[in-house]
Amino acid sequence: MADNTITRLQTGDLELGATEAAQRHVTRKVVQPAPVTQRKLDFEHSRPRWLRECMAEATGVFFYVYPGIAATAAFILNKANPAYGSFFQVGWAYAIGIAFAIITCAPTSGGHFNPAITICFWFWQGFPLKKVPYYIFSQIFGAFIAGLLLMGQYHQQISAYKAELLEAGLPLVSTTGPAGILCTFPAATQTNQGYLFLIEFFVDSFIGIVIWACLDPANPFVSPQSAPFTIGLAYATMVWGFADISISTNLARDLGTRIVAAIFFGGEAFSYDNGYSWISILVNVPATLFATGYYELLMRDSLKKIGSGFAIHEGGEEGLSRHLSRKGVMPDEEVVVKTKSQNDY
Repeated sequence: MADNTITRLQTGDLELGATEAAQRHVTRKVVQPAPVTQRKLDFEHSRPRWLRECMAEATGVFFYVYPGIAATAAFILNKANPAYGSFFQVGWAYAIGIAFAIITCAPTSGGHFNPAITICFWFWQGFPLKKVPYYIFSQIFGAFIAGLLLMGQYHQQISAYKAELLEAGLPLVSTTGPAGILCTFPAATQTNQGYLFLIEFFVDSFIGIVIWACLDPANPFVSPQSAPFTIGLAYATMVWGFADISISTNLARDLGTRIVAAIFFGGEAFSYDNGYSWISILVNVPATLFATGYYELLMRDSLKKIGSGFAIHEGGEEGLSRHLSRKGVMPDEEVVVKTKSQNDY
């Protein structure tokens, strides 16, 4: 073991006893955190709960959208130099942005970051209906701010690109135009809106099922620590697979940034391709309802959820006992309900 007189990390220390040497090196530099003051506690208690939730939802969507459209901007504005961007980088930007959004803001608001998810929480999980409108507004607002900030940061490059396109007689609102940095537009050859509808519907359904599976507390394969990255990767895989066709995946992400596109590049941001925007904005809601319904009706195991201590039977322990007895899971005389707070017999 290392000698007790060791005070600095050196090569010899590591050979003698790395653990003791490292512990001494670290503990010498520990600074105790300041105590929490009563004033701080009073301030935090006085903050309106609804305001904290709204700001968390707006911030989370900002964290998700901002890196994604920034990577898209680097991709579109630097086509002459592929090192600056690709669909692969865009997918990772959204994936990591989503993970950061969940890690940063979900403890405050629940981490919806998508109007469709908020609606599904209300429909399936009893989320308060009165909170739905201001959650959705906050999510759209977060995407709007992300779009505005990006336009400011890339103003010089976007202005130069805009002038170049105008001089060449090319449109500003297109999948490769500056408006395409902010929101989704199909290619000029993709005029079949039924086809675009189905692409969006199935992509959003895929993501919705993954999200609902990650949020299932009875799912043994996803821990709270891995869920943000699993959900982010679900988005990334859909970007890698279908971004060349056109996908939106989120009402708030698309509408918030599309409003910014309309401000800077005109109303064609909404009327492009005979109103494609209705697909990119609205299809996410029925698709996610379908996906979560698929999971709830065909894959959810509520008994396992109760057994894991994450839910209770509506009739309490007595109701659960009746259910188990009626279904033949346990004999009547041996029905014992074990809750999370009970000790092993």
